[in-house]
Amino acid sequence: MQAVDQYFDRIIIGGGAAGFFAAVQCASMAPHLSIAILEKGNDVLSKVRISGGGRCNVTHACLDPDVLTTFYPRGNKELRGPFRTFNCEDTIAWFESKGVKLKTEPDGRMFPTTDDSSTIIKCLYEEARQKQVKILTATRVDSFSKKDSHFLLNTNKGQFSCEKLMVASGSSAAQWSTLSALGHKIVPSVPSLFTFNIQDARIDDLQGISLECVEISCPEINHKTLSAQNGPLLITHWGMSGPAVLRLSAWGARIFHEKEYRFDISINWLYPMHRSQILETILDYKHSNNSKQKILTHYPFRQIPIRLWKNLLTRALKHSAEKNWADLNKREMDIIVEVLCDSKFKVNGKSTFKEEFVSAGGVDLGEINLKKFESKIIPGLYIAGEALNIDAVTGGFNFQAAWTGGHIAGCSMAED
Repeated sequence: MQAVDQYFDRIIIGGGAAGFFAAVQCASMAPHLSIAILEKGNDVLSKVRISGGGRCNVTHACLDPDVLTTFYPRGNKELRGPFRTFNCEDTIAWFESKGVKLKTEPDGRMFPTTDDSSTIIKCLYEEARQKQVKILTATRVDSFSKKDSHFLLNTNKGQFSCEKLMVASGSSAAQWSTLSALGHKIVPSVPSLFTFNIQDARIDDLQGISLECVEISCPEINHKTLSAQNGPLLITHWGMSGPAVLRLSAWGARIFHEKEYRFDISINWLYPMHRSQILETILDYKHSNNSKQKILTHYPFRQIPIRLWKNLLTRALKHSAEKNWADLNKREMDIIVEVLCDSKFKVNGKSTFKEEFVSAGGVDLGEINLKKFESKIIPGLYIAGEALNIDAVTGGFNFQAAWTGGHIAGCSMAED
């Protein structure tokens, strides 16, 4: 082997969640190995730091591996095996074994009880330090190749070499380029988990209003291609956000990219109620003792904030919106039903969800042995995290994929 500046038994490109977890797992199982993490930035675990508004959404309280896969638009089928090896329950147990207790919020998201992402960072960093994992920041890997039984890495700090290499560099165009040159197929990256830009008079003055559960669908797209998504919705100054929007953006990431983020959505504001139930409720209310009351100020659907109710009905019914319930005719009631269960909005662009950017794309999963997270094309090369074509909806699922991939890859790399 030619002379190199630094040699390690194992090298991991990328100091994120998957890379750190793989490093400490490998070091735990094979303490005799020399292990290094090469991070191009000046700091490590940056996504961990900003996740969950600085609290770090570590994982989710979904303990059934088969159910867990349903939260992954890309990788849902392929992750069944890995999640049976290491899943959310294992993540919880691992962190608690290191003294980090997690708590579950009503929606299933799990955070450290400190509500501080630095708790997770300190835990991982301390594990790496104790196990003598070398962490080299500001170390940019420009390219790598395999020569005989070793990998050679060209960096801004000289040439490194190792016996086994792991790529956990997220959606790095540079590493994808190298992987492509070595024979891997790269699925092009497109944004996922984004909010919808909507300019519509019905929501112009409603910034900050939220609803606990709506259903959003895309009427122009076959429902088998892109199914409707439900959950909380938040009206913002640029349009709409919230879990229901983010889930639809994740499942429709490639479709919406092809449409240049211009498409129509339909909202059922009263989900899980449907058309017949809504009409029945309206008829009951019309014929009740409240029938003499104005429809803009009195209504039976308390899950809809009154300001949204007024905006929707004023623009749908126009002058009829001033009527009493008792005076509504069938056509007007049909209009109200339509507005409540099938409000159409035009999306014209997207916005990044907070500081958390997730992309769909990466190394084709068909080229990875997911029992080891090892390349089928280049033996001794491991790939995990967002470098793979795996992504999830919001709720701790993207980190769980990183912990799972890191754990399995780390165990595999520990083998001689």
